[in-house]
Amino acid sequence: MKKKWTALLLTGAMALSLTACGGQTTTTSSGSSGETGSGDATYTVGICQLAPHDALDAATQGFKDALTEALGDQVAFKEGNAGGEANNCTTIIDGFLSEGVDLILANATASLTAAASATADIPILGTAITNYGVALNLDSTEDKVLGGNISGTSDLAPLDQQAQLLQEMFPDAENVGLLYCSAEPNSVFQVDTIQGYLEDMGYTCTQYAFTDVNDLASVTQTACDGSDVIYIPTDNTAANNTETIANVVLAAGVPVIAGESGICSGCGVATLSIDYYELGQITGQMAVKILTGEEDVSEMAIAYDTTLSKLYNADNCNALGITVPEDIAQSAQECAE
Repeated sequence: MKKKWTALLLTGAMALSLTACGGQTTTTSSGSSGETGSGDATYTVGICQLAPHDALDAATQGFKDALTEALGDQVAFKEGNAGGEANNCTTIIDGFLSEGVDLILANATASLTAAASATADIPILGTAITNYGVALNLDSTEDKVLGGNISGTSDLAPLDQQAQLLQEMFPDAENVGLLYCSAEPNSVFQVDTIQGYLEDMGYTCTQYAFTDVNDLASVTQTACDGSDVIYIPTDNTAANNTETIANVVLAAGVPVIAGESGICSGCGVATLSIDYYELGQITGQMAVKILTGEEDVSEMAIAYDTTLSKLYNADNCNALGITVPEDIAQSAQECAE
């Protein structure tokens, strides 16, 4: 029987609670009688999620579950999903400010930049942010304590180990295409970083940047024409359009090593991925400490999920005639839907 990775098992259940329309918000209470926070205090948390795809959905659900477990019905959520449109994040965040939320969860880079531009007073926690220095255009890309009203969690996986996975899967490949959205600063950061690792291994790397979903298929085809294997980072546009990518790469016979599990499930053959639900849980635990006054957001360091899973997509491997190396097959879980 096929094994499925944890985030996929969670996705179906969580989809019912998330908004799907760009720029719209919904209000929900926890509906749970978990442990209570300090006294009879109640809290309203605004959640701005850039797009509805597996990784971000899992992070949001993990965040909500952690808060509900700790605070029970003392916490209510106002949720907005930007539908993949960065401009909608500003509208959603402005709504949170007018409603006087106590804390904002910014899920993905565009949500974080919108929140950071809108308020310097309300605590902001980011999640599914690869690098805060890049996202916020800071002088340093070394994520520690940011100060001010922003902290959160990072979804940066070890890019050197992802490069090693590519080498283990495709040791005889020569040309690696790096496919990403040029409008996502953290995607640029990832491909620039992993390119160095891959070139040190002897691969010839070429970057293929698409601007949005409108040129995604054509740029993917160009990448296929010039590549033996493609790498896609934790890119939100790619994650939200894996079917478009899969239609091109599978027809062209070019495998994809993915930066995270959702992309691997949709169009990839393998990945080394963090657990986005766990990342959301960590972020939620940070939120509890801020809301109850246990810690100050200005003193909280960026946190990471250190749980890594090696995953492979058996269906896509079979479609491409790829035999998964025995050592990978023995140590990895299958991520096919």
